[in-house]
Amino acid sequence: MEELVRFGVSISAHLLGQFDRLISGKGYVNRSEAIRDLIRKHLVEHEWEQDDKETLGTLTLLYNHHVRELSDRLEHLQHDHYHRIISTMHVHVDEQNCLEVMVLKGKPVEIRSLSDSILRVKGVKHGQLVMTSKGQELD
Repeated sequence: MEELVRFGVSISAHLLGQFDRLISGKGYVNRSEAIRDLIRKHLVEHEWEQDDKETLGTLTLLYNHHVRELSDRLEHLQHDHYHRIISTMHVHVDEQNCLEVMVLKGKPVEIRSLSDSILRVKGVKHGQLVMTSKGQELD
């Protein structure tokens, strides 16, 4: 494990109180881990802005499976991009709606483009891309 470094931060008492209430509500036992998580979050966001590293993402979509040819269009898109889609999970929400989660890999621009093309298919009601990192630089 890498050596830990201590550093000081100047912050207003009010802002620190808000932060302490927030992290306590999220179950953090100390400020250090909460601050490390905030730093990691910004590093991942920065990685997604660079467009030069392979990253990961999950695309969650909700759709009406009764929309004509929707399942076929989604299936074709997934087969056309099999090298970007690592895994999928399909859930039958009710008689009309399905939820699908796709794990995606590639450069951020490629993942965004694929996600956009899936989300704009007629019949997709809602979707969201969540971006993450492969984690090599987050220790």
